[in-house]
Amino acid sequence: MASVVPMKEKKLMDVKVGELPRWILMRDFTPKGIAGAFQRGYYRYYNKYVNVKKGNIAGVSMVLAAYVLFNYCRSYKELKHERRRKYH
Repeated sequence: MASVVPMKEKKLMDVKVGELPRWILMRDFTPKGIAGAFQRGYYRYYNKYVNVKKGNIAGVSMVLAAYVLFNYCRSYKELKHERRRKYH
């Protein structure tokens, strides 16, 4: 049975494994397309976790956790040399 939704408009979760390479090639990888993807992601996150009637600490804590993880990954090269160093 043929799909009625065009390939370009399908979400990643709706794409079958055999269609994945063709779906990836149809994405917009220009700087404008990448900036648009980040903007959509930001607005989706903001409207789901921050801009709600009964908000809680979850939205801010996810950003904080991502920041901590990013900085740990960035400084891992320096940290791995210190873990086997003896301090006595």
